[in-house]
Amino acid sequence: MPLLEVKNLNLGFQSEDKFLQALYDVSFNLEKGKTLALVGESGCGKTMSAMSILNLIPKTARITSGEIIYNGENLLDKTQEQMREIRGSKISLIPQDPMTSLNPLYTVGEQLLEVLKIHKNLDGDKALKTAIEAFDAVQIPDAKARLKNYPHEFSGGMKQRAIIAMALACDSEILIADEPTTALDVTIQAQIMKLLNEIKKEKGSSILLITHDLALVSENADDIAVMYSGHIVESAQAKEFFEHTNHPYSKALLKSIPSNQFTRLETIKGQPPTLSQTIEGCKFNPRCDFCTQKCCQKHPDLLEISDNHFSACYLNTV
Repeated sequence: MPLLEVKNLNLGFQSEDKFLQALYDVSFNLEKGKTLALVGESGCGKTMSAMSILNLIPKTARITSGEIIYNGENLLDKTQEQMREIRGSKISLIPQDPMTSLNPLYTVGEQLLEVLKIHKNLDGDKALKTAIEAFDAVQIPDAKARLKNYPHEFSGGMKQRAIIAMALACDSEILIADEPTTALDVTIQAQIMKLLNEIKKEKGSSILLITHDLALVSENADDIAVMYSGHIVESAQAKEFFEHTNHPYSKALLKSIPSNQFTRLETIKGQPPTLSQTIEGCKFNPRCDFCTQKCCQKHPDLLEISDNHFSACYLNTV
């Protein structure tokens, strides 16, 4: 049984005059000790899917149906107070921008100690010892001294390590890493992903990796779910996905990755649809080279095309 199951999640935003659907029957599983990469262009619904797990969606957003099962319990049935106990202690978020995720008015140590007080009821010397151990675990040198620093005294990579330390200190089972390397240079990106993989191996944690970077995914994910305009359009184990990519959108994403071969990079024509745009049928059809009349009538179902490999494309039913 998966550690986390998102089942047929539907979510939308209430505007002044109408309800705009953003997620359509989104389903994926996160196995214990594994990394699931949720992949797609900006605005496709990756972050909103992840924030739904933590019940941190905007006030204008509303989940209309679905289930989010964690350890056999539906998180959507939990009260805000119950979710506060789960957030941080059981499921932790590594936010998208390390530069703005720490409060500039408090030392990094004060913020880490506050997390320990809230989620582990630790104070005094025990909290300080745990904080130093957390900094050591993410390879921040001279941990005790660095706890006294303010965020502006940390580099981008160090800030990201500090945020990961906060998640580690509470022994969370699940780490939701939302574009954890976006604001970092390539060398630091590699270090952060190496660190996350070491944490996963040592502590048996599970990672939900939110990213648009398939090159990053190919080296770090066990399983992959590709999103487009609020739909999961393909999901598979990583090895199967890269060897037998099926959906036209997934193939287009792969072709846009720079490689060592001297081949011309391809772009995906057009732009992803906005929430207010109405596209009949498959949402990818205006940008798809294989679009048929059927594609413009009804969105294809996500079907199993081989063992644990699912794809939502009418090319599979021809």
